[in-house]
Amino acid sequence: MHCLRSNSGAAINARRTQGGAALIVAMLVFALATALVVAMKGDFDRFFQRSVNLLFDEQAQAYLRGAEDLAAMVLIMDYDQDKSEGMTRDDLEELWAEEAPDYPLDDIGWMRGSIEDLQGRFNLNALAVRPRQADQSGATIAYTAAQEQFIRLLQALEEPIVSEQEARAITESVSDWLDTDTIPSANGVEDDYYYGQTPSYRAANRPMGSVSELRAVAYMTPEIYEALLPYVTVWPQTPEPINIHTASAMVLRTLNSDKNLSPLSAEEGQSLIEYREEVGFKDIPDFLANAAFEGRRETMTGVRDELGESSEYFLLDATAEVADRNVRLYSVLHRHNRQIETLVRASGSL
Repeated sequence: MHCLRSNSGAAINARRTQGGAALIVAMLVFALATALVVAMKGDFDRFFQRSVNLLFDEQAQAYLRGAEDLAAMVLIMDYDQDKSEGMTRDDLEELWAEEAPDYPLDDIGWMRGSIEDLQGRFNLNALAVRPRQADQSGATIAYTAAQEQFIRLLQALEEPIVSEQEARAITESVSDWLDTDTIPSANGVEDDYYYGQTPSYRAANRPMGSVSELRAVAYMTPEIYEALLPYVTVWPQTPEPINIHTASAMVLRTLNSDKNLSPLSAEEGQSLIEYREEVGFKDIPDFLANAAFEGRRETMTGVRDELGESSEYFLLDATAEVADRNVRLYSVLHRHNRQIETLVRASGSL
């Protein structure tokens, strides 16, 4: 009997041991399965969020392309209206220049956009032309009219303050960056200077495709670059005249007597803007007859050649917010008659 009870107890203990081991194994399996489920849920959540983000981004991009189509339609309407009225000018009273309201987007966000005349800005590619050695009278020519304008624009900046000598060096360096040769001008630089930078690079020796190239030019600081951004462009790459009806006060201040490298005063620039808003300029002779140019107009031959009244190049700045995500689009639009061509697009999230 004793042996029977002993064997029976051993069997019970063995079964208990096996049951405990099975429970531990089951708990390990459950823990492993839980970890896998948590990991899979994390991957699923990331995949789902990524898909949602892509969907919202695609939606925003679609809306922004719609804004580009709308801008093209507005520019064509303006062309048709000008043609019907026999007008050959573009000004800030026209449909394309009006401030547009925010457009609601199916209860998921909004979109806004604005159009700016790029021919109201100073075109950096105009600096590619180097001055002739002498004019018809044999006098030495230091700068072209465009170079003189850019020197004045740099000095007109309020912050940072740029001296005339600094403005000359930057202007000549931009000209060297754009021209096709490798011969530096008196105050400019060519490849030898850029080879010594870290990392080293070369001058482009071609027209700029983006204003951002200005950051690579010698003597250009981040502060000067940021201050210049609202007033410069590189479109069209073969520069057209500055539109007197759309140019900002800063750009108008670059219009001074030939060979005078000082900009008009801030007060003179503002007076031109106020007169334009209240009365308006009939044409270029009427513009130059303004009191701001008193005592200068007879010596503004080079400047006069840089002025125009119509525009073909425009910048669309559009922003769409979809599900609290902002996406921005910049489009350079070229209008030729009733044809609108998008020359470049740049977009990104804000």
